[in-house]
Amino acid sequence: MSKIPNLPNIQPELLDMPTVEKLAPVGDMNHPPRILMLYGSLRERSFSRFLTYEAARILEQFGAEVKIFDPMELPMVGSVPETHPKVVELRELCLWSEGQVWCSPERHGAITAVMKNQIDWIPLEMGAIRPSQGRTLAVMQVCGGSQSFNVVNTLRLLGRWMRMFTIPNQSSVPMAYKEFDDEGRMRPSAYYDRVVDVMEELFKFTLLTRGRTDYLTDRYSERNERAQKAIDRQLQKI
Repeated sequence: MSKIPNLPNIQPELLDMPTVEKLAPVGDMNHPPRILMLYGSLRERSFSRFLTYEAARILEQFGAEVKIFDPMELPMVGSVPETHPKVVELRELCLWSEGQVWCSPERHGAITAVMKNQIDWIPLEMGAIRPSQGRTLAVMQVCGGSQSFNVVNTLRLLGRWMRMFTIPNQSSVPMAYKEFDDEGRMRPSAYYDRVVDVMEELFKFTLLTRGRTDYLTDRYSERNERAQKAIDRQLQKI
């Protein structure tokens, strides 16, 4: 195939021309959207866990199938083999999910070790499979004092690194001890309304992207790399 005028560095046969038709969903879309939720605290009265369960109820109302991972007894990354039951459970849930929600307290201006440990156990690649790539993501945080966005900003960075589609909206709940009752239910407030907004947006984006993630995450650079490796293998046989 001849070169593209003014684009001599591009391999024309590897350049995909996006169309609306190519964005048609593929696969089984009959099941409810599958959402995995992670929270970042092991405390008995954990506001990040309360907020996660509150968000899960909203997602279930929209029609999602929700699973919440319990980080209790998940070892520190690198301290045990990847065959550890909690590691296997987390990775299987990631593969099962079509969207995720990450919720962490703010500690020393950053996410907690509990939250980071869960994310660190999720590999970018498992053979030919990428457990996080193409999943939608919503981020939330709870604060002990005044409102901050340190945690959600960090979670956004991590979501991008994990090749996830992080939605625009987010939730940050200040002075979380005032926002939940003795049963761990969130009180009515503008903060609660924002959580509804975030879950609604996540649900919509998950509906929009599922069945399309393989196409959306297919990259020219990776097609070029695979083609070059195939050529190298052929040359080695000569």
